[in-house]
Amino acid sequence: MPRDESGILSEIKKGYIIRQLQEGKRGDGRTLEQFREATIKIDYIKRAAGSAYVELGKTKIVAGIKVEAGSPFADTPNQGVLTTNVEFLPMAFPTFESGPPNEASIEVARVVDRGIRESKMIDIQALVIEPAVKVWIVFVDIDVIDYDGNLIDACTLGAVAALRSAVVSGSVVGKEDFKLPVRNTPVSVTMVKIGENIVVDPDLEEEQISSGRITVTTSEDGRLKAMQKGTTGSFTLDEIKKAISTSINVGKHLREKHLS
Repeated sequence: MPRDESGILSEIKKGYIIRQLQEGKRGDGRTLEQFREATIKIDYIKRAAGSAYVELGKTKIVAGIKVEAGSPFADTPNQGVLTTNVEFLPMAFPTFESGPPNEASIEVARVVDRGIRESKMIDIQALVIEPAVKVWIVFVDIDVIDYDGNLIDACTLGAVAALRSAVVSGSVVGKEDFKLPVRNTPVSVTMVKIGENIVVDPDLEEEQISSGRITVTTSEDGRLKAMQKGTTGSFTLDEIKKAISTSINVGKHLREKHLS
């Protein structure tokens, strides 16, 4: 993710935010384990099989689903294909540039994809049209249109909402239209370490002064399905256990409020 290059300003911000956190406060009034207000609008792109627009605070993304018939991978002939791509649009942040995916966008796409894949949200075996010959290929394309922290969770919310709403046109293979075979609803919760505190859903300033990031994805039954550490900082075993517990609790709330 983009980092703050202004050394002195960064130290001023860091000192202030750490002092606030020691009192259990955050700059926007949230508690340490509280998400920013989220808005999700499904069917945002009418021409897509499924889509969602997500606002997470001032972070904004659009997720679109495209489904095509194609050949399976040689090593998984009896499974459909799911692929996730994230693009940072130049309008979203001053350092975002047009062109091929960069390291940061690839990282976001991989973490989002892993959470969906490891939770087995989509029954990919049900996407087989003709075994070893033809399967449905599901493309999840996400555009970041405004960046103010925590792209991973915003993109996960958008991808999951779009997949849940998707309707596949079966006419190309002589079948009726159908909804994607959704089995559960994964939710990721990203936390960063600032000083001795761990905060949920970091905004841009919190991200920029943090020393470590961890994302935990859980399924509807509250089970851990994926975990990814980001940046160079470290977490103790107790901090990781707390992060998992927090993700389960916060994920349940997000699921009930936005993805039920």
